[in-house]
Amino acid sequence: MRKALFIPIFFITVAACTKEKVTTPDFEVSTPSLTYKTGDTVTFRISGNPDNLTFYSGEPGQQYEFRDRTSMPNELVINFSSFVSYGVIRQNLQLMVSSDFSGLADSNAIKAATWTDISHLATFSTGADRVPSGTINLKDYTQEGHLTYIAFRYTDYKKPGGQNRWVIRTFTAENISPDSLVTPLAVMSTAGWQAVNFRNESFVWSITSAQLLMPSSSSTADDNEDWVFSKGFDPYSVKPDAGTALKNISTLLSEHKHVYKEPGTYKVVFDASSVRYNGEKRVLKEITLTITN
Repeated sequence: MRKALFIPIFFITVAACTKEKVTTPDFEVSTPSLTYKTGDTVTFRISGNPDNLTFYSGEPGQQYEFRDRTSMPNELVINFSSFVSYGVIRQNLQLMVSSDFSGLADSNAIKAATWTDISHLATFSTGADRVPSGTINLKDYTQEGHLTYIAFRYTDYKKPGGQNRWVIRTFTAENISPDSLVTPLAVMSTAGWQAVNFRNESFVWSITSAQLLMPSSSSTADDNEDWVFSKGFDPYSVKPDAGTALKNISTLLSEHKHVYKEPGTYKVVFDASSVRYNGEKRVLKEITLTITN
């Protein structure tokens, strides 16, 4: 008796699933014009009812052709702020960069690497707090296929007045693509700082999520040299472009509005999809817009 009830229900379920085959989305997109001015509202009229619809405006970061792009030549830029105090104020902190460092927190590993002193590219504190370094472009010091490491090198060699105190208050690292897409790489708390002592273990870099600190000492302190370096940054890393999800199978949509803030020619793409248990079908609709001042 139980088998007699089960078999018909099973075949009904299978039949229902079999009928729900994936079909190609049927929809169209149009605009009243193909030319607009910056600040105008562009209305995209949508006919049909695709299950899912994603909008790529054609602006940097929203270009359909770059949706799978994860690597390209970028400008690697950093910013930091610093503070020096106590003792005799002097420029004894250097900003260093390397593209062949192994990443090992060891003095021999640091010595084995090629480091370039780029202190001249930064503004350091001379007594004021939170002095911005300015934006430092490291593109000329990067190599494709190699990670780029940033380091601060502190040195103090028994000069009168004692060892001064340096604090790196903030830090950011970003990749900027040729089309101005910004990919954040790190802030102070995520830069993976590691300290290496060369001389005088009594005074070393203190690392917290908020800052890097080299403490001050009296005039009788021994010679001191300490490095603190970041994790390696990939200068070719970039975020894949992403579209804006406009609808799913449970919603209806007859139009979408968008405002372009910069002049240019934009290839707009609407990516429609139908997804079922037995597959997926997609349709792309493209519109080229000209945006003027």
